[in-house]
Amino acid sequence: MVKNIVKDLMPVIFIGHGSPMNAIEDNEFTRSWKELAKNIPKPKFILCISAHWLAENTAVVSKTNPETIHDFYGFPKELYDAQYPAKGSLEYANMIKDAIKSVDVKLDDSWGLDHGAWSVLIKMYPKADIPVIQLSINPKLPLDIHVKIGKELVKLRSQGVLILGSGNIVHNLGMMRLDGPPFSWAIEFDAYVRKSLEDCNIENLLNYTKHRYGRYAVPTNDHYIPLLYVVGASDLEHPKFLCTEIFYSSLSMTCVVYGL
Repeated sequence: MVKNIVKDLMPVIFIGHGSPMNAIEDNEFTRSWKELAKNIPKPKFILCISAHWLAENTAVVSKTNPETIHDFYGFPKELYDAQYPAKGSLEYANMIKDAIKSVDVKLDDSWGLDHGAWSVLIKMYPKADIPVIQLSINPKLPLDIHVKIGKELVKLRSQGVLILGSGNIVHNLGMMRLDGPPFSWAIEFDAYVRKSLEDCNIENLLNYTKHRYGRYAVPTNDHYIPLLYVVGASDLEHPKFLCTEIFYSSLSMTCVVYGL
């Protein structure tokens, strides 16, 4: 059953995407993504901000048929064989470009759908029957500009667009353990960010390095920045949280949903 949408806006979602293997595995995380998709209206198109497309400018994919990018190595053949043939759209790319005013946005035909996008969407929308447009992250921008861009995208939600950020709140691959409990610092930092989201404390989110474990939890902010776009596009709604587990000791799988 589709739930009521706040102010007739489509939800905006941040997914802790974790390992690329989630694309071909059935687990508690992928099942929650499937269930989430069932509880929102079918989007007109999906705007995805992925941790895995960093660029020197802000760009939007303009291809009609974006390729499935396998941007990882050392995984089973089954994962490399996986394809997500969702369509792109020059029209929708221009809608995104026109909505963003705070920075110049370029149309880009060199990118496709990286695993931050398709490894999640292959579970949420396995038919690949919804157009997907990726927006790049320029890591040189001040963090508050990412939030501002998110605010400029709010208007798309009233037009049936699902805005999806894909990354991880805690993402420290250097300290990852395949076995063993979560690190206490990872649990604490993830909880700190969730509380900041509940309190709409943007300053805490922007100044995450001031937290005593900020440098451990976010050694590089590529996986953190997609959350800032989602916060900006949230229209000050109250967040709901899914998958609040720490995986492999140092990866937060927390998902944040606004508008449900």
